[in-house]
Amino acid sequence: MFEHMKNNPDHFEILRKINNNPNSSQRELAEALGFSLGKLNYCLNALKDKGLIKIQNFKKNPKKINYLYVLTPEGIKAKTKLTLNFMKKKMKEYDELKYELEQIRLNKKNEKFDKH
Repeated sequence: MFEHMKNNPDHFEILRKINNNPNSSQRELAEALGFSLGKLNYCLNALKDKGLIKIQNFKKNPKKINYLYVLTPEGIKAKTKLTLNFMKKKMKEYDELKYELEQIRLNKKNEKFDKH
């Protein structure tokens, strides 16, 4: 269902930021993510087209229109699934590093033993 986002960490990061602060302006989101405004706008429209977010206009003051970004139920599901995949990947990396460190320790221990 969310295969289209599997290799797109940008979309995952945007969903996380929107979930944490839906009142952020595009400029604030772009800055927080290290994106250009153009890239952020492109990604927001892609997420909207996929039905993962809704973009609502509201007037903060009479001279300026702001937007509210809201995760849809599908967006919440996608963010949850992406979070779980991210955590599984990090846990696998941790286990691999732990194993490598153990191998290094054993090799050093064996080197000390062989020298004596």
